[in-house]
Amino acid sequence: MNIRNILSFTLLSLGALSVSANKPEIVKDITPYVYPQNSVRRAPAMQFAPDGLTYYALADGGKKVIQYDTATGKEVGVTLDVEKTRETKIPSIQGFTISDDGSRLMVYRNREMIYRRSFTAEYYLFEIKRNILLPLSTEHPRQQAPVISPDGKMVAFVADNNIYLRKLVFNTEVAVTTDGKKNEIINGVPDWTYEEEFKTNGSMAWSPDCSTLCFIKYNETEVPLYSMEEYYSYCRPVPEHELYPGMMQYKYPVAGETNSTVSVHSYDIDNRKLKKITFDDRNIEYIPRIEYRPESDQLIVTTLNREQNRMEVFSVNPKSTVMKSLLVEQDNAWLPTAAYEDMVIEKDQFLVFSSRTGYAHLYAYSYGGALIGQLTSGDYNITDYYGKDTMGNIYYQSTAAGPLNRVISKKEAKTGKIVDLTPSDATYSASFAPGMKFYILTHSSVEHAPDVKLISNDKKQTELRVLADNSAVMDKFRNVPKREFMTFTSDGVTLNAYIIKPADFNPSRKYPVIMTQYSGPGSQQVLNTWSMDWQNYAALNGYIVVCADPRGTGGRDREFETVVYRNLGHYETIDHINVARQVARLPYVDGARIGMTGWSYGGYETLMAASYPHDNPFAVAVSIAPVTDWRFYDTIYAERYMLTPQMNHDGYTESAPINHTATLSCPLLIMYGTMDDNVHPANTLNYVSKLQSEGQFCDMFLFPGMNHSINGCGARAVVYGKMMDYFNKNLK
Repeated sequence: MNIRNILSFTLLSLGALSVSANKPEIVKDITPYVYPQNSVRRAPAMQFAPDGLTYYALADGGKKVIQYDTATGKEVGVTLDVEKTRETKIPSIQGFTISDDGSRLMVYRNREMIYRRSFTAEYYLFEIKRNILLPLSTEHPRQQAPVISPDGKMVAFVADNNIYLRKLVFNTEVAVTTDGKKNEIINGVPDWTYEEEFKTNGSMAWSPDCSTLCFIKYNETEVPLYSMEEYYSYCRPVPEHELYPGMMQYKYPVAGETNSTVSVHSYDIDNRKLKKITFDDRNIEYIPRIEYRPESDQLIVTTLNREQNRMEVFSVNPKSTVMKSLLVEQDNAWLPTAAYEDMVIEKDQFLVFSSRTGYAHLYAYSYGGALIGQLTSGDYNITDYYGKDTMGNIYYQSTAAGPLNRVISKKEAKTGKIVDLTPSDATYSASFAPGMKFYILTHSSVEHAPDVKLISNDKKQTELRVLADNSAVMDKFRNVPKREFMTFTSDGVTLNAYIIKPADFNPSRKYPVIMTQYSGPGSQQVLNTWSMDWQNYAALNGYIVVCADPRGTGGRDREFETVVYRNLGHYETIDHINVARQVARLPYVDGARIGMTGWSYGGYETLMAASYPHDNPFAVAVSIAPVTDWRFYDTIYAERYMLTPQMNHDGYTESAPINHTATLSCPLLIMYGTMDDNVHPANTLNYVSKLQSEGQFCDMFLFPGMNHSINGCGARAVVYGKMMDYFNKNLK
């Protein structure tokens, strides 16, 4: 169907839906396969004591915190019982942290989310020995991102964009900053863009001797204000919005616009003086991390230029503000985010992830700035670093077993020998306790739902006990079709992919196909991990599902990933078109019935592929929460891969689906949440407006009050139920 010949635009509403879409059967049927019903059992949340020999966990519905012996799992004692605390009584808690010295718990209740990671809550401090529970602050009822000092005697926290210091010994509270103001100055916690794209929700650091508190200040005064109407939602009803919509306003810099101006400051605890730490390099645009060197007065500050292809690491004395450059890391494309997000600050050295050889590996540097050595090497990527034991052996996760798997390894300090701690035919991840004597090991594969075990890090790698078992999940879905791995080629490049075939697969039949993908830079969908989601439901209902990781995605070498630099959507689209054409030639595929879908970046790529102008193989497309022009998206993400629109005008023009609507050649359904603070609804609305101006239409389904995740109140089942209904109408 050529939709360019159709002259009206249809907005699907409840009254306009087809009869089949209004029936609840498809939503009911798909519910067991999608979040949250498809969730697997996880290990209980365990917070290890500083020595790693015991751990703490919530119990009794949040009324108790119990301490357990790590090796045996036996209860050591009840650390906190809200019904027996002195001074203050609260009904329950939602979470807690333990101080570095192990003397106190900081607990919270009544959490209210701000963005994806940040939240405010009512915090309390619990002194373990004296069984005393006290509010963190009596002056500020809600606090954000509190940090306990290493000696456990002070807490720095944020309230109303200012930092406050609570001295527990003297029971005093002082203001560290006073200039905080909404939509202007933020102290100690990141702005929206930093939180979302640098994966952080706190920007304060205590010196090891507790004499200094350092923090980042975000001046977002010049950042453009973004506004979204808050409509009434029956999922999360706000009564005052029922008759008159509310308004959400926050600072959000789109590509090419002004970012927050960031600066590092130190606060002297004794004399209460603030100092600004000034960096002379005018090319510094971002400060993603600050962290103290252990047992030192040196603050390690990581900086980036706006293009995010040059990182410089400084060692700073916050009291004198004297600084030294330790490392400059540059790349012809963007720097891998692990370089600054996952930098490891150790006592005598710091470790940096670098892809300078074409693969991500670990490099050790001294605090004099000298390269000590490359710790790992080979034609594979280090994907996580777990730490170093008392013998100097290092532990890490890698793709040494191929990009589809993840293996946990130890490199011995004395011999340099690499010992794999796990098999190579699945995906393994680990979390080590302090001291590295124990670790939590998670194992997952296509055939095996995650199991979580506690392992003793001894010579035999002794399994101590199972923390989470999902054999019941595997039994439940034993007869459900699962992924099989395969490869395709595009422009001579091999692409990893998986296929899910119908349960009653008959190679002599011709099946419709749904291609699904995410495709974002550095992402990876084709992995040897357990997954039970809408794709499996689709296979049960007569579809073949195919997913391929195009060029630009992760798990491969650096060249494979960075080929998309300055040109997002180009190679990904070529790859998906080539995959679709090869899929169409499979003997059991009906080449005239191939659809495509994706969410977020996957929604963006769905629009790009559906608008491919030459012999397009797609018969239908479903795009969820898509970016439709990178000029609409935030600075850090968009410019990391595209530079600014001023620097890359042609790249932005070619990469925008909104500029390719004239070649959209199949029925299209777009879905989004009206409170998506990440990929704003304007992306979809502007795209639809462009279609209308050209005499075209698409179908649209929105979720009032929902954010980018479209989650809660069974919304995921509605998303995927609506998607499957659309495919049923257009592919079957």
